[in-house]
Amino acid sequence: MRIVLALGGNALLQRGQALTAENQLANIKKAAASIAKIAKDNELVIVHGNGPQVGLLMEQNAAYKEVSAETTPYPMDVLGAQTCGMVGYMLQKELRNEDKAQGVISLLTQTLVSKNDSAFSNPTKFVGPVYSEAEAKQIMRDNSELIFKEDGNYYRRVVASPTPLAIVEIEQIETLLQHNNVVIAGGGGGVPISMDSMEQISGVECVIDKDSTAQLMAERLNADMFIILTDGPVYEDFGKPTEKAIKCISPKTLNEYDFPAGSMGPKIEAVCKFVEASNNSSAIGSLYELSDIVTGNAGTHIFSQCEREYYPDLSDIRKASF
Repeated sequence: MRIVLALGGNALLQRGQALTAENQLANIKKAAASIAKIAKDNELVIVHGNGPQVGLLMEQNAAYKEVSAETTPYPMDVLGAQTCGMVGYMLQKELRNEDKAQGVISLLTQTLVSKNDSAFSNPTKFVGPVYSEAEAKQIMRDNSELIFKEDGNYYRRVVASPTPLAIVEIEQIETLLQHNNVVIAGGGGGVPISMDSMEQISGVECVIDKDSTAQLMAERLNADMFIILTDGPVYEDFGKPTEKAIKCISPKTLNEYDFPAGSMGPKIEAVCKFVEASNNSSAIGSLYELSDIVTGNAGTHIFSQCEREYYPDLSDIRKASF
C-alpha cells in the first residue's frame, strides 16, 4: 500500500520543550520506531512540520544582526531549506538505525505557489521571534515589505500561507518510491517558490501549510492512504461531557463540523479534499498508534461512503488537543 504521512510538529518537539538538538533527536527516535513498523510492508512518504525550527533560525538571525549589522537575515525559502535538511537528516538517520536494510532518503522539495494568491493580500501566519510594539514599528519603518501584527502582549511578523499548486520534484519522489525507498519530502510544506514565464525559479517569502502540501503529494502520487499524525483521533464535542471519539466518517459529514482554523481546520480540509479527489481513504490519529491506524483499529478514518461511527470507550484513546 502506498501511504503519505503528514508528521505533526509535536512529534518532533513536545509542547513547552526547549528547542535543543537533544530534545528533537529524542522525539524523532520515538517517531522513527513507530514509522519503521509499517515501512517494510508499504511504500512510504513522510512530510514533516518545521514551524519551531524555522522560528529558532529566525531568532538566531535576529540575534546575529546585533553583532554584525551588515549581515541581513536569510529569506524564508532559505530558512525552510535549512530546516528540511536538519529534520530530514535526523529522521533519515533514526529510520536507518531502526532497520538497516531499509532504504531511506531525504529530498529537498520545492513547492510552487502563485504570487497572485489572495493570501498575500492579507498575511496571517505568525513566524519568528516576538517584539515590543515600538520594536515592530521600527522594523517596519526600516523595511516596508515586512508586516508585524499583534500576537497577545507582543508583536510578531506575519507572512502569507498560499495554496500549494505543484511539487517540482514529484517525479523524483515517484522514482525513489519505485526503488523501495522511504522518502522524506515536502518538509514544512516544501520550500516555497514561484516561476516566471520562462520557468525561472525564485524563492517566495511565505509559509506553506504542511498538511496541504502532503494532501497534494498524496493525490499526485496516487496514494492509497493519506494519514495526518497528530495527538489522536477527531472528537465530536471535544472537552464536553458529551465528547465522542469518531472512528469513521465521510467527508460530507465531517465538513458539517466547525473546527478551529488555527489548529484542526486545515487538517480536516486536507483529508476531506484527498478523499474527494481520489476516492481513497484518509485518517487522523496518533503517531504512536500508527500501526493500528493502518489496519483500521485506531484514529479517525475518512471514506467516501461511511456512516458516522464512534469508538465505544474513550478511556484508552489518546485525546487530541483541539
